Amino acid sequence: MTTLILIAKETIPGKVKTRLHPPLSLEQAATLAAHAISDTLAAVADLPATRRVLLFDGVVTPAGTEGWDVVHQVAGDLDERLATVFDEVEGPTILIGMDTPQVSALDLAPAFAWPDGVDAFFGPANDGGFWALGMANPRGDLIRGVPMSRHDTGRIQLERLLDAGLNVSMLPELTDVDTFDDALEVAEIAPHTAFAAAVTTFCDAALVRA
Repeated sequence: MTTLILIAKETIPGKVKTRLHPPLSLEQAATLAAHAISDTLAAVADLPATRRVLLFDGVVTPAGTEGWDVVHQVAGDLDERLATVFDEVEGPTILIGMDTPQVSALDLAPAFAWPDGVDAFFGPANDGGFWALGMANPRGDLIRGVPMSRHDTGRIQLERLLDAGLNVSMLPELTDVDTFDDALEVAEIAPHTAFAAAVTTFCDAALVRA
């Protein structure tokens, strides 16, 4: 009985994964972003979500999200966009991002069992943020006001949950793809993904040009 939310934006060159440029072109960076979304969708396809929500910034939704409920992101900072959707859903809910294409169903399995006594799930990212956030009883006020995209975002968000008296179960730490070094690391961790294949292709092309 878990709602799954994927937050994503349309993969338009110059609008997504711009920190991969250089060494990648803006078009290549957007291609990697698209593969990250498709790999994430494949990883969660068989999870027993009772509702699937695409929290989307853009016009053209990604392939593979047919049948998902599309909720467009509200204006404002990321904390407000996340808080708003957590205010609108009901029951156990887990939100993930598009920046961890190495994610597996096993990583998320605990949030679809929801053991007794667990109030929240938290998946830390290696950059100090988080890749997953779940609550048995979703509350936007526990997200609203948390400073996002900082080295201490994850710590502050986790403290919010704990200070509210929630029993938090931790999910594994994952590498969030921000830079090309991150992309290389993730491609090595998950070589079976379309993301990894694209990274290899771009690296091979760079060697040929060199």
